[in-house]
Amino acid sequence: MNAPDISILIPAFNEEALIGPVIDSVHQSFAAIAPRSYEIIVCDNNSTDRTAEIALSKGALVVPEPHNQIARARNTAAKNARGNWLIFLDADTFLSPALLKNTVLALESGRVCAGGSVLAFNSDSIGFFALLLLKAWNPISAVVGLAAGSYLFCYREAWVETGGFDEAVYAGEEIFFSKKLKLWARAHGLKFKIFTDSPILTSARKMEWYGQWELIARMLRMAWPGAINRREKCGLWYTRPSSLPITPNHRET
Repeated sequence: MNAPDISILIPAFNEEALIGPVIDSVHQSFAAIAPRSYEIIVCDNNSTDRTAEIALSKGALVVPEPHNQIARARNTAAKNARGNWLIFLDADTFLSPALLKNTVLALESGRVCAGGSVLAFNSDSIGFFALLLLKAWNPISAVVGLAAGSYLFCYREAWVETGGFDEAVYAGEEIFFSKKLKLWARAHGLKFKIFTDSPILTSARKMEWYGQWELIARMLRMAWPGAINRREKCGLWYTRPSSLPITPNHRET
């Protein structure tokens, strides 16, 4: 079997509610652009629900990763990828034809080897704090050149030669990876690009689960030195409200 051009890599833990629509968005986006061969790999990060079953029914390859850590789940998916181009997509994030087309054109150009996109939430009711973060993050992402974990793409060889995502951290792995990719791009005479005209649409569920003050408190806990190296300090990504039927201490993807 010939290797596909593009591998879509989705880390997922207990995502039975969203993994189907997310995979559908990938299929629909590819159907809307010029033909490109692709594969979808879902890294089942020790789920206890129907995530793997649903992903398989949607045509994805499912690979297991028992250690619940987003960086390791992303790397495990990439290790199983066959495409020359890798696109990392979160399991609560929806791909659009416009963003996929921009990504493919950039990679085809031979001038861009990696990048991402600014963000948009799938709800207008996210509260002032989340809105402030979004309005601050998008310009920083575009100007400084940092990709959000929701959507990040790169050459496969760039992932290999940079060592991939840092498995010493439990949050912020996309920031560290972006920095490594930018250095790799510079060394190879290439560019790292953030798209600003085709935002990636991601879930606002954390804003719905937690009040604004709880979000602020959880983010402040991460300001403690070394917090990102400790799962218990990264609760915003590794826990859900107790009212939800999800095992605690797992990273949301």
